[in-house]
Amino acid sequence: MKRATDKTGHAIVLSLIALTLFDGMGLIIKLLSDHYSAAELSAWRNIFGLIPALIALATSRAWHASGRSLKIRQWKLALGRGAIVTMAQLFFYLSLGRMEFATASTITYANALFMTALAVPLLGEVVGWVRWSAVMIGFVGVVLVMQPGSDTFSTDALYPLGAALMYALVAVTARMFDEEVPSPLVSFYSNTTAVVGSIVLALALGGFSAVAKADILWLMAMGAFGGTAVLIIVVSQRMTEQANLAPFSYFGIPFAFLLGWLFFNETPWDALFPGAILIAAGGLLIVWREGREVV
Repeated sequence: MKRATDKTGHAIVLSLIALTLFDGMGLIIKLLSDHYSAAELSAWRNIFGLIPALIALATSRAWHASGRSLKIRQWKLALGRGAIVTMAQLFFYLSLGRMEFATASTITYANALFMTALAVPLLGEVVGWVRWSAVMIGFVGVVLVMQPGSDTFSTDALYPLGAALMYALVAVTARMFDEEVPSPLVSFYSNTTAVVGSIVLALALGGFSAVAKADILWLMAMGAFGGTAVLIIVVSQRMTEQANLAPFSYFGIPFAFLLGWLFFNETPWDALFPGAILIAAGGLLIVWREGREVV
């Protein structure tokens, strides 16, 4: 049932804009992967991406209403989420540098399947046979895209799968915070931790390379795209139910294929299909089932 503040149409448009920004960030990461390590790119993305996070916090009515306090009871959980984000970024950025753009992006859509599975031990949710079937269908799709046992299989495919698991863990743990804690404050904790964590990780894995002047704007755009996309997603999710937005996220699969073809001349038809269809089908089945339970 629609809420009085439901603006589904606007929310869908915003979610598609966020999807475009995320893909733009991914294209920049892949473009710069020949010159900078994944850990370096993660650090720069978090440094510049902290700006939109600060804007979101500064403009949060809930945060101002709570007295603009930076203290939260579950601060350890908030910092832990930031550490998980750091590793998720490292894995995803590694995959973008080593795999075809559309293939790496498609495997990360397994996060919806992981979220369903993780909700059982972490949130105590009861998952019925329909959603477990959807998870199995989606994972079959992931296996088909990864192609284990074939001549084209590479262990690099484990990187986006690991990223999907960690991004799902970040999403599920977001629901473990006290309801009165403003979402921008939770994001601020995670983003700040990710900045520190990614810098430490980059230093531990070889340090920072000298940044070419021509790349400075690219690095800034990468952080701005990623940080703004996260901010837009938060806004869109507050406008309508998640079930109304989730189906449109799978537009990212053909969109990533199109971008990979346009910018890198990649056409991984054999790798993506039919696996990508099963991943989307599994995710959409989960959304459909959750939507029926809400009605």
